[in-house]
Amino acid sequence: MRGIKAVVVGDGGVGKTCLLISYTTNTFPNDYIPTVFDNYSASVMIDGEPIKLGLWDTAGQAEYDRLRPLSYPQTEIFLCCFSVVSPDSFQNVKAKWVPEILHHSPKDILIVLVGTKADLREDLHLLDELAAKKQKPVTTEQAEKLARDVGAVKYIECSAATQQGVSDLFDYSIRAVLNPPSQAPPAKEAPARPQQL
Repeated sequence: MRGIKAVVVGDGGVGKTCLLISYTTNTFPNDYIPTVFDNYSASVMIDGEPIKLGLWDTAGQAEYDRLRPLSYPQTEIFLCCFSVVSPDSFQNVKAKWVPEILHHSPKDILIVLVGTKADLREDLHLLDELAAKKQKPVTTEQAEKLARDVGAVKYIECSAATQQGVSDLFDYSIRAVLNPPSQAPPAKEAPARPQQL
C-alpha cells in the first residue's frame, strides 16, 4: 500500500484539527484545544489504488515555531490553511507559512492552499465583527490569486462543519502527489523572516 505524508500548517484557530477530524471520522469537534502535534491516518482508494494517507497536524502558535519544522522531513504535500473569515491568517500564508515551508523543504514541494470555515463567510455575527475592524472575509478570487503568487498547485475551500469540499481536498492532494501537476509553477521564494535564536 502506497503511503503519503501530508502536513497541515496555518495560524492557530483556523480549523486545521477540525478539518482532519472531520475527514478521518466524519464528525465535527465542538471544543477548541490548541494542538501541539498530532497524527491522523486514513486508508482510501484513489483511482483503484489503496493509499495510506498520513496526516500531520501542527501547532500554529508562534511559541511552537522551533518545534513545528521537526514534522516536515519526508513531507510529500503541505496543506497551507487559513480561515476565510480571518484576513490576518490569510496574510500570514505569504508572510509566514510559505516561507517556512520553503525554508525546510525542497523547492519543488507541493503546496495546496486551503480556505477553511467557508460556511462562515456569510455569518452575520462574524461579518459584524470583521466590519468593526474594517475587514471583510477573504474572497475566492483573492485566495486564487495568492495561490498563484506563492506557487501553490491549487486553492480549495472547505468547511469541516458541513463537510463541503473536505473529501475533494484530500482526494486532490493524494492525486497531486501520485501525478504531480506539470502546469504548476515552482513555489517562489518569499522574503525570509529573521530567525529568533
